[in-house]
Amino acid sequence: MSNKNALSARDRIAALVDENSFVEIGAGVTKRNTDFNMQEKPAPSDGVITGYGLVQNNPVYIYSQDASVLNGTIGEMHAKKIAHVYGLAVKTGVPVIGLIDCAGIRLQESTDALAGFGQIYKAKAKASGIIPQISAVFGNCGGGVAIMAAMSDFTFMEKNNAKLFVNSPNTLEGNYTEKLDTASAAFQQETQTVDFTAEGEEEVLSGIRELVSILPGNNNDTAFSDECMDDLNRMTEDFAAEISDPAVALEDIGDNNFFLEVKKEYAKEMVTGFICLDGMTIGAVANRTAQFDENGKVVCKYGARLTTAGCNKAVSFIKKCDAFNIPVLTLTNVEGFATTVEEERTITNAAASLTAAFVEADVPKVNLITGNAYGTAYLCMNSKQTGADMVFALEGANTGVMDANIAAKIMYGDDKDADIAAKAAEFAAKSSTEAAAARGYIDSVVAPGSVRKQLLYAFEMLFSKSGYPISKKHGTI
Repeated sequence: MSNKNALSARDRIAALVDENSFVEIGAGVTKRNTDFNMQEKPAPSDGVITGYGLVQNNPVYIYSQDASVLNGTIGEMHAKKIAHVYGLAVKTGVPVIGLIDCAGIRLQESTDALAGFGQIYKAKAKASGIIPQISAVFGNCGGGVAIMAAMSDFTFMEKNNAKLFVNSPNTLEGNYTEKLDTASAAFQQETQTVDFTAEGEEEVLSGIRELVSILPGNNNDTAFSDECMDDLNRMTEDFAAEISDPAVALEDIGDNNFFLEVKKEYAKEMVTGFICLDGMTIGAVANRTAQFDENGKVVCKYGARLTTAGCNKAVSFIKKCDAFNIPVLTLTNVEGFATTVEEERTITNAAASLTAAFVEADVPKVNLITGNAYGTAYLCMNSKQTGADMVFALEGANTGVMDANIAAKIMYGDDKDADIAAKAAEFAAKSSTEAAAARGYIDSVVAPGSVRKQLLYAFEMLFSKSGYPISKKHGTI
């Protein structure tokens, strides 16, 4: 059951939508089941409020589960109401927001309830890539309901009372809630399932409003925020000092210093999120080598290497951007792949998926090399050869097969008379950004202070990009 201090299902909707904009549909629907004395249990709206309204003047469909009615459990008619909302949303090209507070399947309805879950899964899968789907977990979200949340494009979780799990902590072998609460937001924010966590329900609802304001309504729409009030030629003088933590660097680049980080606590060596440039929503994927606190102090360091978790995080984000026509910016600073036995089990497939995601994305793609861009790890990070429309490099950045000193030692390791330092300098000259620019692999070398305007102009020029790739059903990677 939900926390007694939580907002009601209707209050959550009222706090989410623009004032007086919500219109309820299906208010008269209730359960049909009479087994196990169910006829004696009232079920107004069958435990879920459905309808449509405006969020930041953007039309949305909403369902909000009512934990005060049969614990918000999903039965036959409850599921039909949610599936109906999805059908309308796909027809009209409007996002769906699900406010989840549910004790799971309604056992009294048995196979009818189970069929209802399947109906919801099918509706969500068919809508995937057509309309944005947002879920927010306020109370219980267990078993099959957790799968519903994971099928959404973006999932929010309230930190204090929300519980998300397929198997409850006490059913896991060798575990119990007091030892490790695997259903908590603290645990789930470090997984691939949850994109955002927040303190309190109002903060969750505010986060949803912010996200809706920068997302397109559907896959044929374009994503624009409000009119840009920031200087289009604003200089980014501190950018060079910020590049090791892209969360800070991206905030510097974006309109009004806006950056909305996605999956902030998962695979921190890879940063994903949204900025706006001249009002246009841009998805950003970036390698992180350090994390700063609010005072600019380094609190954690990371190797400039691709990891399995980082690749998977980026792949999921790129596919969502591509599905909804959101251009992609990459800040690249990578020297290779993670080197542990555990990573070796999975990194090959993860890197292959990352490469394929960039290649297959036909939205505008711009890459900015902020540090080192070495070897095949660089090719995986949206290089010119793997599909970037424009590639920029900061002054002092490096690109090539590998670090020059290592390369010289490998090439001349058997030559005792070789001047390794001289050979390394020679190799470095051939691997410089200037050398890459001479061959057309880099379009321009830019000063840190001009990064914002250079990227902004590039995306504006690419706005009308249109591609007609050879038709295929899907890749097999």
